Formats: sequence, structure tokens, C-alpha cells
Amino acid sequence: MPTQHWPYVTPGIPDELFEHLPGIPFTQREVRLLLIAQLRLKPDSVFWDIGAGTGTIPVEIGLLCPQGKIIAVERDEEVANLIKRNCDRFEVKNVEVIEGSAPECLHEIQTAPHRVCIEGGRHIQDILKTVWDYLPSSGRVVATAGNLESLYAISQSFSQLRAVNIEVVQSAVNRLETKGFSQTFTAVDPIFILSGEKLD
Repeated sequence: MPTQHWPYVTPGIPDELFEHLPGIPFTQREVRLLLIAQLRLKPDSVFWDIGAGTGTIPVEIGLLCPQGKIIAVERDEEVANLIKRNCDRFEVKNVEVIEGSAPECLHEIQTAPHRVCIEGGRHIQDILKTVWDYLPSSGRVVATAGNLESLYAISQSFSQLRAVNIEVVQSAVNRLETKGFSQTFTAVDPIFILSGEKLD
């Protein structure tokens, strides 16, 4: 659904159009596109984004699925307010921000998810196990790992939970940037995107 700041129906909002806070991570555009593709959303999907950070994914999905419902979970009050500001900036009306630490706060959410994104977190295995109980059959989880420990933890959890249709994608993106008088390619931090579905 086009807006003033992004008058297109395709996802891929440039990073600089979002409001940022120093030190708060955000999912960069190319990785965001890969992640959204792995979610396999439907027009009316209920989507939970746990560790929503800057709110780039809730905004993109809110625009893609105006009939859907997006729950953005973020533990830090200042960052939660940042998500709300970015939603307002892009005129996204179907995002609800839950302030709290996962997995403890997840019981507060009134609507069970069809799709869940987990973006990092120290307790990613506990979060995955808790989320799994809320998912319906064929519900789908996409999780990101920026280091070996997280990659192992997510893989182990998917195995223990007997997830099916598991896919793993590693991003390898380079952007053309101007530095001084020359243009060079700069690598975007690589990240693993793991996805799996609940069998029953």
C-alpha cells in the first residue's frame, strides 16, 4: 500500500528512510527482502516480530499485508517508541507494539500467530520453544543468526521441535558506496536466515 515516503507496492524501503537510534540494530534492506520472502505471508496473516528493533520488518509487512495483523515485541521502551514512530512515518495502521521481554511477555498477546520472526536474542531457544506452542499446524518461524552460537542454537531447537521444511539461507550482499572520489563495493554483514514449519 503506497504511502508518501514509499509510493510503491514492492518491499525494499531504503534504510535511510527509517528513523534510527544510535546503537539500535536494524535489518538492512537486502537481508530484509530475503527474510520476508522466507515468511511466505498471506494477505491476512497474523505475524509476530520478536526483537523488532527499529521496526523495519513490521513496517514492510504492514504495507504488504494491510489486512494482516502485526505484533512487534520489543523489551526497551525507547526502542518500542521508535517502532511506533516508524509506523506513523509510513502510515502503517496494523502494527501493535508490545513492550516486554520474550518469552515471558508472549502470553500477553491476544492473537496467535501464523508466522513468527525471531531476530536474535540471548534466550533464542526458550523463545522458539514458547512460540512453537502458539503456532497452528503449518505455522512458520523464521529466525536470524549473526554468529555461530545462534546458528547452532536455532538449528538444535528446530531439530528438537521436529520442524519440517527447514531452509537455511546465508546472505552475501555488497553495496556500491562513494568514498571520497571513488566508488567501492562494501559488504553488508552476512547473516543466516533459518526457517521451519510446524507439522502438527
